[in-house]
Amino acid sequence: MPATIVLGGQWGDEGKGKITDALARSASMVVRANGGNNAGHTVETDDGVFKMHLVPSGILNPECVCVIGAGVVIEPFGLLKELQALQKRGVDTAALVISDRAHVVLPYHSAIDRREESLRGANSIGTTLRGIGPAYADKVSRRGIRMVDLLNETVLAERVQHLHAMHAPMLNGAPPSDTIDADELVRSLAEIGQQLAPFIQATELIVQDALDARKQVIVECAQGTLLDIDYGTYPFVTSSSPTASGACQGAGVAPTQVERVIGVFKAYSTRVGAGPMPTEQLNDRGSLIRERGREYGTTTGRPRRTGWFDGVAARSAVRLNGVSEIALTLVDVFDVFPEISAADSYQSVSGTITTIPTDLDVLSTVQPKYVTMPGWQSETSTIRDRADLPENAVRYVNYVAQRAGSPVTMVGVGPGRDQLVTM
Repeated sequence: MPATIVLGGQWGDEGKGKITDALARSASMVVRANGGNNAGHTVETDDGVFKMHLVPSGILNPECVCVIGAGVVIEPFGLLKELQALQKRGVDTAALVISDRAHVVLPYHSAIDRREESLRGANSIGTTLRGIGPAYADKVSRRGIRMVDLLNETVLAERVQHLHAMHAPMLNGAPPSDTIDADELVRSLAEIGQQLAPFIQATELIVQDALDARKQVIVECAQGTLLDIDYGTYPFVTSSSPTASGACQGAGVAPTQVERVIGVFKAYSTRVGAGPMPTEQLNDRGSLIRERGREYGTTTGRPRRTGWFDGVAARSAVRLNGVSEIALTLVDVFDVFPEISAADSYQSVSGTITTIPTDLDVLSTVQPKYVTMPGWQSETSTIRDRADLPENAVRYVNYVAQRAGSPVTMVGVGPGRDQLVTM
């Protein structure tokens, strides 16, 4: 069972790219399973900072085959720019493979995204406006365009004309900048299809061949469990399933082929966009976390909402995904804190709650019941050995493991790819 899933245990942005990059050094393949270019995975190396949006984080390891799976929605123009930017910096992208079954994000989708967010008004979700939700909606409605369609201009023209007729009413009254010429879109899609053609293959066969050969395969998820379309804080969620089961579906991996499920958690909580966040700190402590953790979106640059670690949410994520081990990142952010808090449970009008309620009216009004621990107030960013971690840092790590219900095997003490401590 040589497959390992790397997923986010919170609201995304947990540092999955860093963990995937570390694991990719001894793996044969990394498969991106879900999401689109609304995601951003950052890896810091001696050659500088690399920010990936669609390309798997394993691309910086030359011996690793990188796969964009069928569960991803691809904005092809952005993908080509991302590849060209990596190539310009000396990264070999020849080992990238793109699923012919992956769906395409079209200009219609981003235009609809903007229109829908505008119509929601005060109830806007806070999407990245990249068209990810509308692209998945077309996929589920069985009218989407797949990467394989970019290679057949006749089929492509028929599908684009159909989508144009379907979406024109929604875009009636949209600004001129969102006006789309269907014929010109077909031409540009066919052109970029030819440029991406060498990468487009039946990736599920490639993944299964690697697993049959007992090669190590890393499945990289985007976003986080609490943004899952089914089990997240709906409707303030993403449009795919960034869970372990969703990873299998999107990557073309059977559940019985999974050996490890690594849940990546920050030492604190962050969230982008709207929706309830019980442990949010709208104060100096939250601001300090944001600045020390450089909590600004990789894709959008938006400041992230910040707060204490949420043990209730963490335990829910561990159980739902069958997390076998935890990678706890950004522990160094707390190096200057004299005290650190974490939510051990919630208090509601009906009593103590130890699981995430489905009713957002309840989740929005719960009061976290915190445990407070002493900080360590010493620098951890240069530490590489568990024995050198401050005693109070180890106590905090142990608390996270106990409350979440899974052992912490890796601790991140900075953004660099080498700033990892094995526990």
